Amino acid sequence: MMTKTFAPAKINLTLHVTGQRADGYHLLDSLVMFADVGDRVRLVPADAMSLEVTGPMAAGVPADASNLVWKAAALHDLPVAITLEKHLPTAGGIGGGSSDAAATLFAMVDLTGNATMPEGATALGSDVRVCLARQAARMRGVGDEVQPVQGVPELHVVLANPGVAMSTPEVFAALESKQNEPMPKRIPRWRGAWSAIDWISKQRNDLEAPALKLAPVIGDVLAALTALPGARMARMSGSGATCFALFEDRAEADAAADDLADAHPDWWVTAASLH
Repeated sequence: MMTKTFAPAKINLTLHVTGQRADGYHLLDSLVMFADVGDRVRLVPADAMSLEVTGPMAAGVPADASNLVWKAAALHDLPVAITLEKHLPTAGGIGGGSSDAAATLFAMVDLTGNATMPEGATALGSDVRVCLARQAARMRGVGDEVQPVQGVPELHVVLANPGVAMSTPEVFAALESKQNEPMPKRIPRWRGAWSAIDWISKQRNDLEAPALKLAPVIGDVLAALTALPGARMARMSGSGATCFALFEDRAEADAAADDLADAHPDWWVTAASLH
């Protein structure tokens, strides 16, 4: 029996850093949506655990027990042969590893018939819990508080990454203020994509400034995204270096992505819709 699962890119439309615990973990307040682009995980029962990494973004991705998909599968007693097809940039601020782990957990449910998530599943990473939700959500605390957000309109984006892998700990370490304002207490019910984008544009990604210090090319990406026809706003996702521009129309996003990819063939560029 073989099972396949899609691992969607996780986009932090907002990311407010609201504090730091005594153990060093940072407290966040983030609006998250998921894209229709991502990685793919394929699992087959086997005599022993194994992992093969394929796809256009496979370079440099570990194919051993250090990979989160291996760790996720190993939470079950059933050994599997895993194929991870990588389409998302590694260390790109769009939850690739966590989403891959969540997809693996879903695939193991299909194989084992046990719908109960194993102990330790959400301890795989701070983004795994929201990636298991796979819907628009407000993520708070250290990623342990995930609240679905209802009524979010479909949004369209152009995603761009300049090929720079960012270290999340280094970005947090470069953050000057660890105590910043959270998002408003209540997220409104928007009348359409235009009103959602307007609200999102008034929020922040507090990791953008420290990431820019570590990788100034992120500024070039943001400038290029902002200049795209039809782009309503541009921002970095997560700890970078992937950035996004928001659009109201998918056709506009597709055309803009083609233009950006032509202008910057060395960047990873794609259009996507967010849900």
